[in-house]
Amino acid sequence: MTLIAILLGTVAAGVGSVWLAALLGFAMLARYTQHMLSMAAGALMATAFMHLLPEAFNSEAEAKDLFALLLGGLVFFFLLDKAELWHHGHEHHQDTAHGGHDHAGHAHAGHAHGHHHHHGSERRAGGWAVLAGDSVHAFGDGILIASAFVADMRLGVVTALAVLAHEVPHHMGDLVVLQQSSGTRRAALVKVSLAGTVTALGGLVGYFLLGRLSDFLPYFLVAASSSFVYVALADLIPQLQKRLGLRDTVGQVLWLAAGIALVTLVSGLAHGGH
Repeated sequence: MTLIAILLGTVAAGVGSVWLAALLGFAMLARYTQHMLSMAAGALMATAFMHLLPEAFNSEAEAKDLFALLLGGLVFFFLLDKAELWHHGHEHHQDTAHGGHDHAGHAHAGHAHGHHHHHGSERRAGGWAVLAGDSVHAFGDGILIASAFVADMRLGVVTALAVLAHEVPHHMGDLVVLQQSSGTRRAALVKVSLAGTVTALGGLVGYFLLGRLSDFLPYFLVAASSSFVYVALADLIPQLQKRLGLRDTVGQVLWLAAGIALVTLVSGLAHGGH
């Protein structure tokens, strides 16, 4: 009975939060793309700095080890970006060389084609970083939900609802990033939903190996944080660094603050209920 409750709770929290975020986020994204990018950056940073990292550092894990993992995660996602850029830069070189055998117009076309792939790779790398962070974060959420259900059935239900609530604003940001990298809402929704199903995997593993995994939970939280911080600062914020008028600049700042405030508020309420 407990295992069934864990599976239901983790699926509801992991996948249900994604679909609820899609209902809320895509309606706004169609009209306010730049504003949603700002909100996504704020939501990702707030999830890392106001939710995941405080939980990790409140544990018994050594702060030095957690900081080292945070730094290693940032470097890892930087290298992931470089690998994508190198791969597509190599394709760009081949396209240009191939175009050079024809007349100048064809060479220019080959260059443009390679240039297009180069910018696409930047967006794809950010998307993979978000999915990696989401998966690690979801696994940790599953362990938390499983531990709550094992302790008390009512506590498990409250915890699952709390996870669902505080994941909604974060997943709204994820979907913005993934639509940018995938090009379609459906692809973004499928990818984030698949990452959400890892919550159920975390619940299963947590149910059978709870005692052994509890010590590793802070490290899961820090690893997830590194991906969210990297995507916000290396992928989303640069897209917002444009010369704009005062009104548009104020709008960007307000939507960035709204993303931070939303995640902070919902996480606070969720923890208060827990």
